[in-house]
Amino acid sequence: MADIVAAIELNEPRFLELLTKLIGEAKTLQNKPPELIPVEDNAGRHVLAALDKFKVENGGPLKIQHVAFHEGRGNILIQYPGTTEKSISFVGSHLDVVPASPETWERYPFKLTIEGDKLYGRGTTDCLGHVALLTDLFIELATKKPVLKHSINAVFIASEENDEIPGVGVDELDKQGKMNHLKNGPLYWVDSADMQPTIGTGGSQNWNLKAHGKLLHSAMPQHTVNAIELANEALAEIQQRFYKDFPAHPQEAKYGYDVSSSMKPTLWKKLDGSYNQIPGEATICGDIRLTPFYDMTDVRAKIEGYVKDINANITQLRSRGPFHKYEIPKDGVKGRVEIEWVGVGSPGIACNIDSAGYKALGQATKEATGELKPVSTCGTLPLVKELQDSGFDVQITGFGREDCYHADNEYANLSDFKKATQILTRTIQLLEQ
Repeated sequence: MADIVAAIELNEPRFLELLTKLIGEAKTLQNKPPELIPVEDNAGRHVLAALDKFKVENGGPLKIQHVAFHEGRGNILIQYPGTTEKSISFVGSHLDVVPASPETWERYPFKLTIEGDKLYGRGTTDCLGHVALLTDLFIELATKKPVLKHSINAVFIASEENDEIPGVGVDELDKQGKMNHLKNGPLYWVDSADMQPTIGTGGSQNWNLKAHGKLLHSAMPQHTVNAIELANEALAEIQQRFYKDFPAHPQEAKYGYDVSSSMKPTLWKKLDGSYNQIPGEATICGDIRLTPFYDMTDVRAKIEGYVKDINANITQLRSRGPFHKYEIPKDGVKGRVEIEWVGVGSPGIACNIDSAGYKALGQATKEATGELKPVSTCGTLPLVKELQDSGFDVQITGFGREDCYHADNEYANLSDFKKATQILTRTIQLLEQ
C-alpha cells in the first residue's frame, strides 16, 4: 500500500485554488505586533473547508483538530491514521506572514499572481505555499485511502513569524501535550527552502555594548575618557577572547557549515553631540551567531566575565595615543563598559543525521532532484530546537525560494511544489518499508 502513496502527485488546479484563497487573506495574516496582529483563522478556515468532507465526522479518514489559545489564532492538527503507533509528521508550515508594503512590490502582494512557473504573493514561499501543498497531500491520502503502518500527521501553526505574544502556536501545543503522539517517528519541519534538507542552523543573540566616559570639549582630551574609543577597544578585546574560547568546532565540518560562530557589531546607536565634543556615552550594537555545538548560556556568562575583567583592568586596554586614556585619576574620571542582552536569544539546532527519518528524506530528495546537498547555516530558525529538546526527531526541509524569504516580490515555483510532493510521498514510502 505504500506504493499508492509514492504514486501521489500534486493536484495542480486544486493546489492553486487553495493557494489563491490563502494569499488573498495575507493582508490579515501579517505579524508585527503591536500594530499588526494576524488572524490566522482567516487562512485556517480555507484549509478546514478543503478538508471538511474527508474528516471522520463526515465519514472520511482524517482526524482534524482546530486548537486556538487566542481568539482567531488557531492551529490545525491533521492525522491520517495508521495501523500502529508509529508516526510521520509534517510540522512548521505556518498561517501567518511577515508584513508586505504594496508600494515596494512590483505586483500586489496580497493576491496570487501566476506568471508561467512563478507564483507571486506574500506567503507563497513563507509559508502559505507549504500549507496548500500539505493540504493537497492529505486530500490525496483521504481519497486513495492506503493502509499504512505510520499515522501521517500535519500541524499548521500560528505565530511563527513573531514571538512577542507567547502561548499562541507550536510552543503552547507542545507544552500542553497536544503533539505527544508525534514523538513516535520523524517530525519534518516544513519551512525551509531550495528543496534540500537543512541539517544545522545557528543560535542568535543580540547585544548592546555601552561605554561610559565623560562629556568634554574636544580641546581637552587629556582630561576625559572618550566613550567612542572605549567602546571600540573594549569590543575588540571581547571579540578576541570570544574567538579564542569559541573557535571552529570539530562537528561543524561534519555538518558542512561554511562559517563558524561569530560575534560582531552591526549598529551604532545614535549619538547626540557635535564635532567639538568628546562624547560621554557610546553604544555599539551587534549579534552573536553560534553553531549548535556551543551553548548560548555559556557564551553570555563568558562575555559578562570579559566585561567584568575589562572594567577591573581598564588601563590595560590599547591606547590610541598619549592623550587617549581610560582612567584619569587626578580628574576623577574612569571609564567603564556594560553589556546588555537584547531578548532571550534563539538556539540553533543540529538535526540527527543518523536517524531513519533523515536517511529517508535524503534518499527521497536525491531521487527527485538528482542530488543531495544538505545545508547548514548560521541563520536562525525559531522553535525547532525547543521541539528537539522536548523529544522530537526534528528534520528540516522546504520547497520555497531561499532568496524570497521576507523579501519584496516573494515568489515560489509551481514546479518545485510538484517535486515536493514526490519527495514527501517517497519519504513516507521509504519509512513504511
